[in-house]
Amino acid sequence: MINLEIAKIFNDIARNLRIDGVAFKPYAYEKAAVSLQALPEDVKTIYMTGGRKALEEIPGIGKAMSDHIEEFVKTGKVAFYEEMKKKLPVKWDELLGVEGLGPKKVKVLYEKLGVKDLKSLERVTKKHLVADLDGFGETTEKNILQGIEFLKTSHGRTILGEALPIAREVLVKLEKLKEVEKISLAGSLRRRKETIGDIDFLVVSRNPKKVMEFFVKLPGVKKIWGQGATKSSVHMEQGFDMDLRVVPAKSYGSALQYFTGSQDHNIVTRKIAIEKGLKLSEWGIFRGAKQLPSKTEKDVYKALGMAWVPPEMRENTGEIELSLDDKLPKLVELKDIKGDLHVHSNFGEPDGEKDSIEVLAKKAMSMGYEYIGISDHTNDLNVEKSLNEKELLAQNEYIKKLNKKFQISNFKFQIFHGCEANIRKDGSIDVKDEVLEKLDYVIAGVHSLLKMEKPEMTARIIKAMKNPHVDIIAHPTGRIVGQRDEYQHDFDAILKVAKETGTILEINSSSRLDLRDLYIRRAKNEGVKMIINTDTHQKEQMHYIEYGVSQARRGWATKDDIINTLSVEELLKSLK
Repeated sequence: MINLEIAKIFNDIARNLRIDGVAFKPYAYEKAAVSLQALPEDVKTIYMTGGRKALEEIPGIGKAMSDHIEEFVKTGKVAFYEEMKKKLPVKWDELLGVEGLGPKKVKVLYEKLGVKDLKSLERVTKKHLVADLDGFGETTEKNILQGIEFLKTSHGRTILGEALPIAREVLVKLEKLKEVEKISLAGSLRRRKETIGDIDFLVVSRNPKKVMEFFVKLPGVKKIWGQGATKSSVHMEQGFDMDLRVVPAKSYGSALQYFTGSQDHNIVTRKIAIEKGLKLSEWGIFRGAKQLPSKTEKDVYKALGMAWVPPEMRENTGEIELSLDDKLPKLVELKDIKGDLHVHSNFGEPDGEKDSIEVLAKKAMSMGYEYIGISDHTNDLNVEKSLNEKELLAQNEYIKKLNKKFQISNFKFQIFHGCEANIRKDGSIDVKDEVLEKLDYVIAGVHSLLKMEKPEMTARIIKAMKNPHVDIIAHPTGRIVGQRDEYQHDFDAILKVAKETGTILEINSSSRLDLRDLYIRRAKNEGVKMIINTDTHQKEQMHYIEYGVSQARRGWATKDDIINTLSVEELLKSLK
């Protein structure tokens, strides 16, 4: 599918237009990009079968976008985009990964210092040439250096939300081969790690040669590291490797268990096998020369006297002991989620990139949800459109009318009205209490002054949690996977107050994946409730909920730990 390639081009065009101060057009390109990323069909096939008319029936694709798609299908390029790249020939993916750098700053760095990539950025920053530029300063220069160092520590890793869609595309293509009898993802991606080193596929096939030939010729393969009878390895243009292994059907379960990992988990399972007089490897589980049933993972764990362990738990952090005692928790599942309370709308900004409340509600209904929560940004946030108190009250009335409209139409669905308020430096909230108390719930988050010292940041968050109107703390540690580390805080102190006040901690499903799995497990152990939200800014992003559920499972969270597994009535009771 070329959908992701065109989506990337549209996002790049939007960024460049925004740098040049062009209004409205960037939103159109970004909306088209999101639509293409969520499209289950190949846009090339849509064009070949239905032409321009079929393209323009795709949400967010108008005449200009269909022109670009048609051009790309025919030539592999978009002339408008190629001209843009000539004007600003920088490696955006590298530079925008550095904390504190936005598109406009990158443009200044290129025009004034010739910065094109991470290497040249590091060179001029270490020479202290950046601080003197307009709009930068010594603090920005220091932050850039810190951001570069952080990128180095996460080098070679791809975030879950980028790796999984690509892996699934490949999985679907391989599944369609008549030579493939059985297939699964393996490795860290199957365990749903936050970042992925490479993507592993495990296949059962009686004709592996054909499978290997197909695999190494997949679109996006930049280099073939190796192609053999049972294993092939390729490097993808997105920057990661993919490995494909073919195993016999009789060994599939043991191979899947072995190649899923983690290494620490596997070391202990092999030790248990030895203690039982068995030998466990990727080829099977054996008693002497006799192979025991190894076709499924459940066969393998059963032979070891263990219950099957969900892949997300396989890190040797206590799951082995629970498995041996058949006391593993029943982890939360995607089907358990009944709604999403962190969704941003275009209220007050009808021409913006976000969707209307009604569109978002209908999207939620199509996902089988019972409710949705609209929580737009408030007063202090300058990064994007935010609502003041008067606008929040107007939104509240609008949502009440919309709920009545749905009830008249016999929809058993509820739109909740909340907001994502800002936690100020002193821990106060940027919306007056008399307005907050009119909302169904309040999410509060830290969006500025992220480099405060640990005691001050902790006190800031705790004060917000003690506000009787604040129900949920958004992205509680401030991190963005692969881009920004968490701010300094005392999580133990935060947990203690959350338990005292009944404040719910968010598991943010976006690229933040915040809370991290370790904190989720600690919150669970302390009896602090959590909520899995998407922080949606466009309706297609509501599907990101899957990543938050994966994160919750890695933290051993059950349905009882997550409040948006509750019905409408139960949910309301759980809020302050």
